[in-house]
Amino acid sequence: MESLKKTLPGLLLCLVLAVPSWLLGHAFPVIGGPVFAILAGMLVALILHDKTPFRAGIAFTSKKVLQYAVILLSFGLNLSQIAQVGLLSLPIICTTITMSLLIAFLLRKRLAMPANVSVLVGVGSSICGGSAIAATAPVIGADDDEIAQSISVIFLFNILAALFFPTLGGVLGMSNEGFGLFAGTAINDTSSVTAAASTWDTLHGTGGSVLAYATIVKLTRTLAIIPITLALAFWRTWQVKRGGQVSNGSFELKKIFPFFILFFVLASILTTVATVAGVDPAVFQPFKELSKFFIILAMAAIGLNTDLVKLIKNGSKPIFMGACCWAGITAASLVMQHLEGLL
Repeated sequence: MESLKKTLPGLLLCLVLAVPSWLLGHAFPVIGGPVFAILAGMLVALILHDKTPFRAGIAFTSKKVLQYAVILLSFGLNLSQIAQVGLLSLPIICTTITMSLLIAFLLRKRLAMPANVSVLVGVGSSICGGSAIAATAPVIGADDDEIAQSISVIFLFNILAALFFPTLGGVLGMSNEGFGLFAGTAINDTSSVTAAASTWDTLHGTGGSVLAYATIVKLTRTLAIIPITLALAFWRTWQVKRGGQVSNGSFELKKIFPFFILFFVLASILTTVATVAGVDPAVFQPFKELSKFFIILAMAAIGLNTDLVKLIKNGSKPIFMGACCWAGITAASLVMQHLEGLL
C-alpha cells in the first residue's frame, strides 16, 4: 500500500500527458503518439522544478510499464503469416539491419558517442523505431536521456521517409510490390511505413494492397527484436559478471537479464498457435492497442526525466549517426532489390 501511494502521483501525471498524446497520435499518425508524449514530458519538466512527489511513479512508468508494452506488442505477431508472406523480404531485412548496426558501431568511436545511444539509434533505425528502442533500452540499461535522444533522431527520419519515399519510388519506377518491400524494409517506424504505403496506394489507386504488403514486411522485420535483444542481454550479463559485479546466483541474474523478452517470445508463439487453431486475429487487437498506449505512457515518463537543454546541446552527433544509418538502410534495400531482380 505504501509503495502504491508513492507510485500513484507520478503515474497519474504520466497518464495526464499520455491521453492527449495518444489522441494527437491518431490525428497525426506520421508524428505518432510517443513523440507527442516525450515532447509533452520534456516541456512539463521545464516548469516542474520539484519532481520529488512524482519521482517513484515516473521511474515505475519509464521502466516497468515500458516492459509490459513490449510484451503486449508481441500479441500482434503471427509467425506463420510472416513466414509465408515475409520470406521474400528476409534477405533484404537481414542486409538492412546488418548495415545499420555496422554503421552505428563504426561511427560510435569516430564520433565519441555514448555506447547506449549508438546501440539505440542503430537498433531503432534498423528494426522498428520506437518499439525497438523500447525493447532494447531496458536490456542495455539505457537512461531516460539516452532513450529521449534516440527517439528524437528516429522521429526526424521517420518524417522525412514518409514524405519523400513515395516520390522516390515513383522516380525509380518501382512496382507496387517493390515499393511495399522498400517501405517495409527501409522505413523504421510502423506509423511512417503506414503513411508512406498509404500515400502510394492513393497516388497509384491500388486499393490498399501496398499498405497490406508493406505492413507484413514490417512485421517480419519487427521479429528481429527477439534475437538482437537476447544477444544484447547475454552480452551485458557476461560483461557484468566478468566485472565481478554479480555472483552466479539466480537472484542477481534476474536483476540483469531482461526476462520480459522471454515473455515477448512466448506471447508471439501463443498468438501464432491460437490463430492457426482458428481464433480470430481480432481477439488480439486490444492487446496491441494497449501496447501502443503503454509505450506512449512510458515515453511521457521518459520526457519528464529528460533534460531538454542537454538534449539539444548533444543532438548533432546522434542526428548525424541517424542520417548515416538511414542512408545506409535505404541504399541496402534498393541494391538488394536490384540484385533479386525486383527493381
